[in-house]
Amino acid sequence: MINSTVSSFEFKVCALEEIPDGGGRVFQFANEKRELRLLVLRSGDCCYGYINRCPHFGMPLAERDSQLICEPHHWVKCNVHYARFRLKDGFCEAGDCVGESLESVPLEVQSGDIWVR
Repeated sequence: MINSTVSSFEFKVCALEEIPDGGGRVFQFANEKRELRLLVLRSGDCCYGYINRCPHFGMPLAERDSQLICEPHHWVKCNVHYARFRLKDGFCEAGDCVGESLESVPLEVQSGDIWVR
């Protein structure tokens, strides 16, 4: 079961240095009750977290890191139908779901590590 509610999650995602500046990574976390598919995008020391699900079809934007389509520091695209989402707020500015947004996940960078808070 994929549950996008992250209120019960608080954990370290990875070290900031593990995500290339201007790029992103795909993560999947689970416990016995929930699964979280997470997309983390980095621009400098800032990181943006989103549920890895396109609002158009509900499919992941990318199944693995190598499938991420990004314009460094600007946007990420869904690799299924190429909707384009702004990096800083997840807003879809081109594609079949214009005006919709990715579901954000609150992240915090602390002592060089990225945390879901």
